[in-house]
Amino acid sequence: MKRYPRVVLKRGKEASLKRFHPWLFSGAVERTIGSVVPGDIVEIYTIDHDYLATGHFQDGSIAVKLFAFQQRDIDYSFWKEKIVQAYQIRTTLGLTNSDLTTAYRLVFTEGDALPGLIIDWYNGVAVIQTHSLGMHMIKPELVTILQEIYGDDLKAVYDKSAETTLVSDSMQKQNHIQSMANQIKDGYLFGDPQKGLITETGHTFAVDWERGQKTGFFLDQRSNRMFAQFYAKDRRVLNAFCYSGAFSVYAMKGGATMVHSVDSSKQAIEWTKENIALNGIEPARNEFSVADVKGFLVQSTATYDMIVLDPPAFAKHHNVTHNALQAYIHINSEAMKKMNRGGILMTYSCSQAITREMFRSAIQAAALETGRKISILHHLSQGPDHPVSIYHPEGEYLKGLILLVD
Repeated sequence: MKRYPRVVLKRGKEASLKRFHPWLFSGAVERTIGSVVPGDIVEIYTIDHDYLATGHFQDGSIAVKLFAFQQRDIDYSFWKEKIVQAYQIRTTLGLTNSDLTTAYRLVFTEGDALPGLIIDWYNGVAVIQTHSLGMHMIKPELVTILQEIYGDDLKAVYDKSAETTLVSDSMQKQNHIQSMANQIKDGYLFGDPQKGLITETGHTFAVDWERGQKTGFFLDQRSNRMFAQFYAKDRRVLNAFCYSGAFSVYAMKGGATMVHSVDSSKQAIEWTKENIALNGIEPARNEFSVADVKGFLVQSTATYDMIVLDPPAFAKHHNVTHNALQAYIHINSEAMKKMNRGGILMTYSCSQAITREMFRSAIQAAALETGRKISILHHLSQGPDHPVSIYHPEGEYLKGLILLVD
């Protein structure tokens, strides 16, 4: 068996690893044995020389992201086994052979025991996004594995990691890492540029993974969009932070009388218009505004029977949670003020640093500001192709509530 550099823990710091938590924090590290640089595979040991886990070493508060809790060689067959397991889960979910849905998340970081790696499938194109140097270094193997799994169905592999594979200032001072960081660019690893066209629960969407947010489309909201379709009948709907208009399409297909799509990005509005057209929806039933949503909600005199509020992450780190919660309170309060009696508010937080309890408290505070009677109809999360490991509750980043506003 291959020998890897060791990370030795301080006495008594092994409890979380014995509970299979996939993060080892730097404060638990006593010392390293052997030459170790960010991106290296390392094995974790107790101070009494007992093996605990294997993972990728990195610079930062999370010192190691763990992907194995049994000692073994970390080679091509290991990575293929992991990806195949993820694929089989999606097959069990009915996603890999569906004509109604041709896009899904194949690999979801810690949820698939592959921390630092995301792979999304868009009807023949796999989009890879790495969040660690260790995962960046195995991209050639990942391309080959995807070719073996999908065969001729795989038309291209696009790498969208330039902004997500973070390299700290201290890492930049190491010449070989700086050189590696300079080589992390978005682009095709396999195949030729493709036009992204997918089907989701029977609806058609154009996806631009090259210019779009994240990997191009918010696959995590698939099941939640179905609620929008269910509740939209005969309602006047506002889709705030509409991005490419997926919620708008679902609301229209559900029988909304009108959908107003608002986003600060002109390009987002153009994508929304394209997706409205792709689904054969009458243009006259839609309104579009390029506007800052916060300002729009404050200044607009229009009212709605249903509002979808899906903002970008207000808190990407724990040290800004207070400001983020204030932002959630403010924007939800303004949305509630714009709701007709008996209206439906679908509101979300995609900030991992904001817990479900914190988000619910923020919504309660917003309700108190308006003085309206508000009931919770549904608690929502990300879709099943974004699984949450029972040992890593932090993986449940998407929190949503469907509220009845009276």
